[in-house]
Amino acid sequence: MLFSRRVLASALGAAALTLSACGGGGHETTSFEINDDLFSVSVIDPKNAVAVGYYGAILQTQDGGATWLRRESGTRRSLYSVSMPDAKHGWAVGQLGTILRTDDGGATWKEQANDKRAQGVHLFGVHALDANTAWVVGEWGTRIFTSNGGQTWEDDSLTIDEAHPQFVWLAPADQERVRKGQKVYEDVGLNYVYCRPLPSQHCWIAGEFGYIYFSEDRGKNWVRGEIKGDIKPEPVALGYNEIDLSPEDIQQLESFAERIKNEPHLNVLIEPVATDREIAELSKDGRPDKLFDLLDARITAVKSVLEEAGLLSDRMRVRGSPPYDWEDFQKDDPTFLKRYLDGRRAATPGIQVNVAQNPYLFTIRFEDEDNGMISGLGGVMLHSGDAGRTWSYEQTGRKQALFAVDRSANKLIAIGEKGLVRYSVDDGETWVPPKKGFPDIFTFMRDIGFAKDLKTGFIVGQRGMVLRTDDAGDTWHQVFPPEDEAEAEKS
Repeated sequence: MLFSRRVLASALGAAALTLSACGGGGHETTSFEINDDLFSVSVIDPKNAVAVGYYGAILQTQDGGATWLRRESGTRRSLYSVSMPDAKHGWAVGQLGTILRTDDGGATWKEQANDKRAQGVHLFGVHALDANTAWVVGEWGTRIFTSNGGQTWEDDSLTIDEAHPQFVWLAPADQERVRKGQKVYEDVGLNYVYCRPLPSQHCWIAGEFGYIYFSEDRGKNWVRGEIKGDIKPEPVALGYNEIDLSPEDIQQLESFAERIKNEPHLNVLIEPVATDREIAELSKDGRPDKLFDLLDARITAVKSVLEEAGLLSDRMRVRGSPPYDWEDFQKDDPTFLKRYLDGRRAATPGIQVNVAQNPYLFTIRFEDEDNGMISGLGGVMLHSGDAGRTWSYEQTGRKQALFAVDRSANKLIAIGEKGLVRYSVDDGETWVPPKKGFPDIFTFMRDIGFAKDLKTGFIVGQRGMVLRTDDAGDTWHQVFPPEDEAEAEKS
């Protein structure tokens, strides 16, 4: 999970050694010397909004953003997401299983017990469907749900069974836990959860490695979505016990590498296969070493061509890599070798090369039951027109991270790192920078949200920055920190 934590920490822009002076009693606090980074905003209506961020920071406005009150959260753990389904109730979630609940519009907060706190799992996203019902997602495949205001949380996290691709790579102790029916969680971060307002039953989840889920029953059942691409290389076909690639195969792989090497969200999935004859003759007497050597050589041949063509090795994934230590697994799992060999069988010997969709995804928004967008690392923007079952890439023209996207009354607005802003007035087909009306921003902007009127909206980001619009995003103005505080930070 180091990759997930590293990317998220970078994306959230957590500032080290930031000190905040806080008052007590759960009311408005004294002024901070340095405004903490803000990671999430929930816009309740044109007058009310709540934002949360680094070091337990919580800001609340009750006058449309003209003034902001710093509220005491009771924690110094970073808060990554906030969701307010109405003017009184809501949740904020963050580091090490932190879940906070408010019943007075964000003025006071109380921590809620949950199993993820004991497990030390970071929680990255929360969406409240109503005052009693909410979904929370996070690292290690976390999906937890409450229907009683957070008094209890049900665990529906992603787990590994014996058929899961990650099972063979688990430590022996974790494999034994799986065999006994105990939970072993999948090593993937889920970053965002979003549901359409009632009476809709649709919800969606997105995270790292291109993980996307959709639900048509408010999360009772989740189905994996699919990212579709137009790059589909042909399999490399070889002869019996052969490893040398033909000039045509080499040219095809070089062309493939050239097409994707500047698309960092695309990885290569390499899978060696063998015929029944190869498996039978190279695994005589139950010793598969010769077969393993053949499969390994085929993998190396493809990887060498791709590396020579300029594709970095860390973007190559191998499915079906030979388990030379198979005997260690066989002791506790007598069918291990047979399952592996069955998974390598094919009508033609060779190497299957596919694109592995690997975008790191941040924010989901759906304007209706069918049409939605997801923003991600590297300028990625995904669009779905079938309720999240399938997704396709939209071209934004930039490689900086797009942390959030939302729709106003007349446009889609995406914001990200280093002041990146893009507008779309054609449902995401094309994206352009704003020609006017947007202040010069050179730091990261982490989240954007609009009220139900689709005219009043807020953007939050680095050093407590809050931007406001009341004309559907045509013009934006910084409303926090106040001018005197902003000047004090610069000096």
